[in-house]
Amino acid sequence: MLAAAAIDERVACGERFFTAEHERLARLCHRMAERFSRGGRLVAFGCSPADESDVRHVAVEFVHPVIVGKRALPALGVMCADAALLVRPDDVTMAFGSGVQAAAATRAARAAGCLTIGFGEVGAEHELLVGSGDPFLAQEQVETAYHVLWELVHVFFEHRGLLAGRDERPRHDTGASSFLYPFLSEAEHDLDAVLADVGDSVLAKAAEAGALRAQTLGDGRAAIQDAARSLRACFDGGGKLLALGNGGSATDAMDAVADLRRPPPALPPRPAIDLAEDPSILTAVANDVGVEAMFARQVIAYGRPGDALLAFSTSGGSENVLAALGQARREGLVTIAFVGYDGGRIAAEGLADHVVVTHSEHIPRIQEAQASAWHVLRELVEAT
Repeated sequence: MLAAAAIDERVACGERFFTAEHERLARLCHRMAERFSRGGRLVAFGCSPADESDVRHVAVEFVHPVIVGKRALPALGVMCADAALLVRPDDVTMAFGSGVQAAAATRAARAAGCLTIGFGEVGAEHELLVGSGDPFLAQEQVETAYHVLWELVHVFFEHRGLLAGRDERPRHDTGASSFLYPFLSEAEHDLDAVLADVGDSVLAKAAEAGALRAQTLGDGRAAIQDAARSLRACFDGGGKLLALGNGGSATDAMDAVADLRRPPPALPPRPAIDLAEDPSILTAVANDVGVEAMFARQVIAYGRPGDALLAFSTSGGSENVLAALGQARREGLVTIAFVGYDGGRIAAEGLADHVVVTHSEHIPRIQEAQASAWHVLRELVEAT
């Protein structure tokens, strides 16, 4: 059963981590903005399948911003062994996980003059360690941390005078960000004041993430438990899971598959296929048939009665997700959906057998809460 302790533990873990790290995260936003302003890039890397999902997730968030008014920032997601070949002196590197390869890549980045960040003990200049023995809880706070870095690095582009090598302006233009970040009217000579406000915003965003995790797990308790029972029955019957999503949600599907195929030691491996994994298949179908068929065609190819389909969608209305859910039902698959906003068409029209809704319109917070919901479901599969 989904115990209240699972919710409380997640909220408490986030409070501890962000209370300890909010000032450092604010300063990191400033230092990252300086690097980007000089033409630097974010180069994220990791070694394990679970780490790779975070690598891809942070890269897509920086390159394809989902908040109106935010600029696209250059970011790459690579494996540890390739990082040293690609980094340049003004880059920011972000290591996920730990181990010999991640540490070696971080050393190479520091030697090249990069600003180095590590979500693990890898010898980075700035290491952000959650301090939880539960890998699922740790990953959830890491995801919130890199979302916060992405969201708040933009504050300093509105304060050009606070970036080394940029010209100060007497007052800056708050533009489209003014309603989100009222402290942007601060004078450009007062870095400490802006850093303090950014630090407060880190805490506010972390608190919002904790509350939304609690809402999703609390309101979705029955749906998560029912989905876990259905998925366990699928595995017990020799079936597999197909997972999918678009953009950041594609990386959530990648993480779900990694958690099944390469789980933490306490959990057994389970068969799963990531339908967003193979770019040759995705681009072939998108080019020759259309984007709407990208996942449905793969459901036809891989899905069998007794399998399950897991869909991640912040809107609940992406056409290729809807098409895949419809095809999965026709093929006799159990369907599970994690959705945001009000649930979109998936919830309104009952397009999945099990629907977990995260009631928010803020995409980073939705994805963070969905990560928690998936991790709880993954554990419940083995407790059913």
